Amino acid sequence: MDGSTSLTLRLALAQVNPSVGDIASNTRLVADAIEAAREAGADLVVLPELVITGYPPEDLLLKRHFLTAVEDALEELTASTAGIVALVGAPIREGSALFNAAILLADGERRGLYRKALLPNYGVFDERRYFESGPASGATFQLNGAVIGMTICEDIWFPGPPTSTEALAGASLVVNCSASPYHRGKGIAREAMIAERARENEVALALCNLVGGQDELVFDGHSVVVDANGQTLARAAQFKEQLLVCELELRGDSRPSELLADPLVPLATLATAAASSEIPSPALAEPLGSVAEAYEALVLALGDYTRKNGFEQAVLGLSGGIDSALVAVLAADALGAEHLAAVVMPSPHSSDQTQGDARRMIEALGCRQFEIGIEPMMKAYEEALAEEFSGTEAGIAEENLQARIRGNLVMALSNKFGWLALTTGNKSEMSVGYATLYGDMAGGFAVLKDVPKTLVFELATHANERAGREVIPISIIERAPSAELRPDQKDTDSLPPYEILDRALEEYVELDGGRESMIAKGIEPEIADRVIGLVDRAEYKRRQAPPGVKITPKAFGRDRRQPITNRFGG
Repeated sequence: MDGSTSLTLRLALAQVNPSVGDIASNTRLVADAIEAAREAGADLVVLPELVITGYPPEDLLLKRHFLTAVEDALEELTASTAGIVALVGAPIREGSALFNAAILLADGERRGLYRKALLPNYGVFDERRYFESGPASGATFQLNGAVIGMTICEDIWFPGPPTSTEALAGASLVVNCSASPYHRGKGIAREAMIAERARENEVALALCNLVGGQDELVFDGHSVVVDANGQTLARAAQFKEQLLVCELELRGDSRPSELLADPLVPLATLATAAASSEIPSPALAEPLGSVAEAYEALVLALGDYTRKNGFEQAVLGLSGGIDSALVAVLAADALGAEHLAAVVMPSPHSSDQTQGDARRMIEALGCRQFEIGIEPMMKAYEEALAEEFSGTEAGIAEENLQARIRGNLVMALSNKFGWLALTTGNKSEMSVGYATLYGDMAGGFAVLKDVPKTLVFELATHANERAGREVIPISIIERAPSAELRPDQKDTDSLPPYEILDRALEEYVELDGGRESMIAKGIEPEIADRVIGLVDRAEYKRRQAPPGVKITPKAFGRDRRQPITNRFGG
């Protein structure tokens, strides 16, 4: 291009794990990241979307004193930007309007501001509840002769403005502050989208994504830098904090910015730190496989939920079944086995095999063990209800009493010692209501809430491979699933085989399909009708379930919102 020159820019992406609402700690986290980037000789450091508040801050944004604390944090951070430029995500109020913004800090001053243009309002996102949209024309700044465009998360997910307008105005690099939540396969899809956006606009593109767990969401990191041809130059690890440093060859351009609503913000050439003479080799982390990334997402989400909510220990009921076995291993990996307590609660219907497997697991993990037989309590309930239940056949009510006794015992230990109670139900069971309110659903965090049963088996196998030993006995993985609430009970007595059930649930729950689309995908009509009825009737149970981490494209909770009172019929 006429009038253009080639120049080098050292870029740092600070993939960090903030805590929602902890503005003081988040500010220190950002200041430390800026210092690390300066020591690495970076000219520009980019931090994630809303990093000062954590994402998503939800209705904290409605508190005036919360926004005042954000302003104070930004003032504090400006002092940490000597010799480096930082782009920091934070909410900014202008008059009566609130913007999801990226603030440009340099040499102890605020030098620019970008307001997010495209506000997602689907799935887990509610940004239009809080924010106004910024101009789609975008905003750029000039650093060491290079024009750099600014965007925030959703702004680059679609072709056109603001990326295209920034490119037309001379940008050779577009940076993106992001808080893009994880689901299986999301990181690879996001990287492919970034490469496509870079190619169509002929610009380098760098996305800095959040990492860490926040209630029902987990952020995978996977920050990335691609060149104008869509070639990946640098990639951060998944589910870990990292400072990703990359040196870019960019086009210098002095064209005016009349195409943009916000003018260029020229920045003086900055001196790089003395310790930065060595050119760093950019990291190119290998993406994890589909099962491995789901496992790491669950470990990170569970660990962050526990620690960020002030718990030091977790407790769960360990039945000898595959679901509780997987939760126990995930908890041991997330918290350390020394911070996990497992409760074995045999009943007259518990088999020697499952109880033996539960005890072997506890020994293999090295966690704390409690053993409380529930037969005396079952008899006490039977005696207390004998008159009211007289003349009726024993059935689900009696079976569910066992789950409720166990739930009470786990919650008593949680209450006594201040431990986080983990539930062990999976997404397949939660979908169709194969779970007991105030029983196996009682707890503080539902680790497998968004994990289909077929994936539970894959994750259990992966857990053994990851550990390099049989931490989950193979007998647990191979045994037919059973709640063991009556003699010789099997899950298939009440449900279709899980490989069929999970196919039906994927179509109905995650893809919002109906009866006809389920049948078109090979689900038998009677199974489709049954699954639709079970899922719809169980909505009242799911509303009372504890939170659990999202790892599929559509999770129960803030992602899938269906009415409890609902007569649509699928």
